Amino acid sequence: MALRKELLKSIWYAFTALDVEKSGKVSKSQLKVLSHNLYTVLHIPHDPVALEEHFRDDDDGPVSSQGYMPYLNKYILDKAWWQVEEGAFVKEHFDELCWTLTAKKNYWLDSNGTSLLSNQDAFRLWCLFNFLSEDKYPLIMVPDEVEYLLKKVLSSMSLEVGLGELEELLAQEAQAAQTTGGLSVWQFLELFNSGRCLRGVGRDTLSMAIHEVYQELIQDVLKQGYLWKRGHLRRNWAERWFQLQPSCLCYFASEECKEKRGTIPLDQHCCVEVLPDREGKRCMFCVKTASRTYEMSASDTRQRQEWTAAIQTAIRLQAEGKTSLHKDLKQKRREQREQRERRRAAKEEELLRLQQLQEEKERKLQELELLQEAQRQAERLLQEEEERRRSQHRELQQALECQLREAEQARASMQAEMELKKEEAARQRQRIEELEEMQQRLQEALQLEVKARRDEEAVRLAQTRLLEEEEEKLKQLLQLKEEQERYIERAQQEKQELQQEMAQQSRSLQEAQEQLEEVRQNRQRADEDVEAAQRKLRQASTNVKHWNVQMNRLMHPIAPGDKRPTSSSSFTGFQAPLLARRDSSLKRLTRWGSQGNRTPSPISSERQKSLNGGDEPSIPTSTPQEDKLDPPILASTPQEDKLDPAPEN
Repeated sequence: MALRKELLKSIWYAFTALDVEKSGKVSKSQLKVLSHNLYTVLHIPHDPVALEEHFRDDDDGPVSSQGYMPYLNKYILDKAWWQVEEGAFVKEHFDELCWTLTAKKNYWLDSNGTSLLSNQDAFRLWCLFNFLSEDKYPLIMVPDEVEYLLKKVLSSMSLEVGLGELEELLAQEAQAAQTTGGLSVWQFLELFNSGRCLRGVGRDTLSMAIHEVYQELIQDVLKQGYLWKRGHLRRNWAERWFQLQPSCLCYFASEECKEKRGTIPLDQHCCVEVLPDREGKRCMFCVKTASRTYEMSASDTRQRQEWTAAIQTAIRLQAEGKTSLHKDLKQKRREQREQRERRRAAKEEELLRLQQLQEEKERKLQELELLQEAQRQAERLLQEEEERRRSQHRELQQALECQLREAEQARASMQAEMELKKEEAARQRQRIEELEEMQQRLQEALQLEVKARRDEEAVRLAQTRLLEEEEEKLKQLLQLKEEQERYIERAQQEKQELQQEMAQQSRSLQEAQEQLEEVRQNRQRADEDVEAAQRKLRQASTNVKHWNVQMNRLMHPIAPGDKRPTSSSSFTGFQAPLLARRDSSLKRLTRWGSQGNRTPSPISSERQKSLNGGDEPSIPTSTPQEDKLDPPILASTPQEDKLDPAPEN
């Protein structure tokens, strides 16, 4: 979050530098070029498609900072964090890019060469200004931070400035800039270029002081300088240039920091200890890490004290999980300023409250004086009223005395009248009692009459309800009568229809009985026919088997070369009768076939099947055409000839 705020400050200067018309908006083409440069300096892969999609709209006008911020956060600042983690991002290069854009429009060096600040010094002061400025736009540096930075620069040059002189100088700058909140970066640079607070310091001295402060505040160099270091292997002593940062202690061959000779990592487990002088070295101390102990020697005791204190500070920052000393100090100064502002606001509020209380007190005093004056006037009025009331009381008392005398006289006359009135009242009371008794009797009579009228009204209402109920029942009886008549008519119609249906059903039943009787007779005849046909069929099947055997014997073909049977055969005497029997059997078969062509009724056929039980074979029938075309060939095997003897005729 802190890195994002620092990057946004630098980008804000670049954005405002591109805003030539001071309208708070920048053209899209310039923003595209700025985004491409930011991609390059942050070592982020350039994504032109996302850039085009973000600025793709129908409006060709410039874009405000609010319109550019979503793209800046999503595609640049969010990715810059990963570059910092990977170590591929150098913030100084990023600041140089933004400084180059803003310096072209806002900072110009004197052509005569009289400016105390070079471009590099101005850039470093610009970075220091961004580091110490408030997180509010437009960026300004409050007088406390300006004073802190000036003291840092002047102390680096071994100069001191009085507090009153510095406050007067800052007041003059704020008055010249017509601002009371603080100085802008250009006013801050002009303050250094004017040389009013530097007391004739040379340009090189100022540049060295600015570079030292830049290293301390921006690069987190807590301390740097030459120290003697003892080698680890050869154990010899060599002078090295050391730079102390919160996370490590680096040492170089020279103060140009071009040839790095090693790094001592610092963490919360490290410690620094002072060593006694030995081997010709004085002001010795050592740094103990988890893996090694480094022995060093300073030039004097003060330097050793400063180095040990600085290294302990770095170890403390590592133990507290902080990465920068001056960021922590800046935050503390900011909190102190906020506390002072809160105290000042509370003090002003208290003064305002006291002032209001004083005004309220004065107002109440005035009201009290007015009340006292009103009370005095009221007392005077009360006295006057009392005098007037007393005079009225005396007059009233005199009038009452006169009235009392008159009342005494009237009382005497009234007593006489009262006696008369009492007698009259007694007569009136007696009369009233008589009237009350009469009124009571009249009321009783009236109540009896009212009760009689109510009873009569109730009887009349009851009669009316009864009449209405009788009328309703009469209507219901009429409706029931009409419904009964309709039901009777419907029932008579249904009865007639039922009688017709019953007559028709009786006729149908009679016809069905006649048909059943006829069917029974037909069945009986069919049964008789079936029995006769079965007898004939059994006789015919027996004859067929016999004659098949005989025909096979007689119709055996004679092949060429066969010998004719001699007349001495045992069957010679039976040939003529056998042929006669064959002819008669054939006639009988033909006659039986003509009778079998008659189709029996379904009942008789079923009866025949049931009687046969499925055991008798069915004899196929043939049409006269089939008899002519395909004469039946009856054959029998020799086994059948042997098993079936010929029946007797």
